[in-house]
Amino acid sequence: MSFLKKNISLRSCFLACALVSSAYAADRVVGANATLDIQPGARSAALGSTTLAVEGDYLGLGTNAYQLTQAKYMWASFSHTAYYEDTKYDYASMVIPLPKNQGIGVSFSRFGADDIPYIREGDPLPEGSDYNTLSIADWVFSVAWGRRIIDRLDLGIAFHVLYRDMDQSGWGFRGDASARYQIKDDFYVAGLLKGWTSSAVTWESGEFEYSSPEFYVALSYGLPVQYLYGKFNFYWQSAGFFHREARDLDYETDRNGKRIWENPLDWLSGGRGGVEFAFDFGLKLRAGLSSFTTFKSVTAGAGLTIANFFVVDYAFESHPVFSPVHRVSVSFSPYLFGHKPREEGHLSKTAAAKKLVTEEELPAEDFVEERVPEPVVEPVAPVVAPVDSVVKATSTAPANSVAPVVSPVAPEVNAPASTPATSTTPQAPANVPVTPAPTTPIIETDDEILE
Repeated sequence: MSFLKKNISLRSCFLACALVSSAYAADRVVGANATLDIQPGARSAALGSTTLAVEGDYLGLGTNAYQLTQAKYMWASFSHTAYYEDTKYDYASMVIPLPKNQGIGVSFSRFGADDIPYIREGDPLPEGSDYNTLSIADWVFSVAWGRRIIDRLDLGIAFHVLYRDMDQSGWGFRGDASARYQIKDDFYVAGLLKGWTSSAVTWESGEFEYSSPEFYVALSYGLPVQYLYGKFNFYWQSAGFFHREARDLDYETDRNGKRIWENPLDWLSGGRGGVEFAFDFGLKLRAGLSSFTTFKSVTAGAGLTIANFFVVDYAFESHPVFSPVHRVSVSFSPYLFGHKPREEGHLSKTAAAKKLVTEEELPAEDFVEERVPEPVVEPVAPVVAPVDSVVKATSTAPANSVAPVVSPVAPEVNAPASTPATSTTPQAPANVPVTPAPTTPIIETDDEILE
């Protein structure tokens, strides 16, 4: 009897799940919430859109939220991109540093087109340009957080909410997680788990779509070149690990991209790369490829840092089918506008000690001040002459001469100057108490000692 009850309860559960799934049917698609995959930053775009490997581009928080662990100042960033057919992409973000190697970032963007002419069904064709117009757009709001886990490992998490205003409205959601590990000096490896919550969209009609998670890996390496007064930065980002992707950028019917375990060479061809040379005075030159399969995907750009608080970037992106794209972005730091950058790198002992005391990381008694050593003058032993010689020298000295200063003071002699001393043995100087030297040492010159 108990077996029958268990069997009936299992059948009831399966039936309920089937009814729920039929009421809320979910379709697995490719590229749900594809607007989130567009990289808004001009710096990353000029480097072949290797956003996962690029640090310091706060317009790419959706891909590499781990970079928030390196944020030391507040930054506000804006970008504008003009696509073909008057489609525009505007993006704004703000980064706020937090204690203990943490940071938080928020962003808001709009991707869409305006003034699209349309004719309602059954209406006559208007004369001239008197058309009704409409707008379609995707509005995205994102929140990202990053924290340093250990000395060489940074972790970041981002959440995105998307609202679609098209022929029918809809809502989308996706969560991403990224991490970066420092292998050695300026050599880093990063990973992105895109859509770890799955990328889901629900439409006004009741349809529900989703895309399964995907994983990417990226590498970055920095090479200082002193005789060129700058540094080379190399970036590479892979294709996805889990899904087949089109390798050609003509968007025809190519869906035969192999995964890494199926064909490693084909998987590598789906990657992208870029190189940047950053001069010490703030100018940066960039070039890259959005796809290793064709040179028609070449990208280029430049960036300029002005007075540490203002950064301007430009990117040119070519495409084998569509017209080229021009992208501009700016970043501004309110803190650096009114303050000097905080000291970084190797500090002297004095500066490091002052920094520690200021930050109250060490007690005040542990403060060690580095002073420049004063020149050491070797003392000259005073020569004490016998009493009779002193008397003789006094009597024979010319009238205009100055009596020498003898230190320490010789013992008092009561005999007159004309009477010679009864003993020729010099007497020992009296015990004169020694007083400590002042803070600023008094140094006798050689002329005074000779006199």
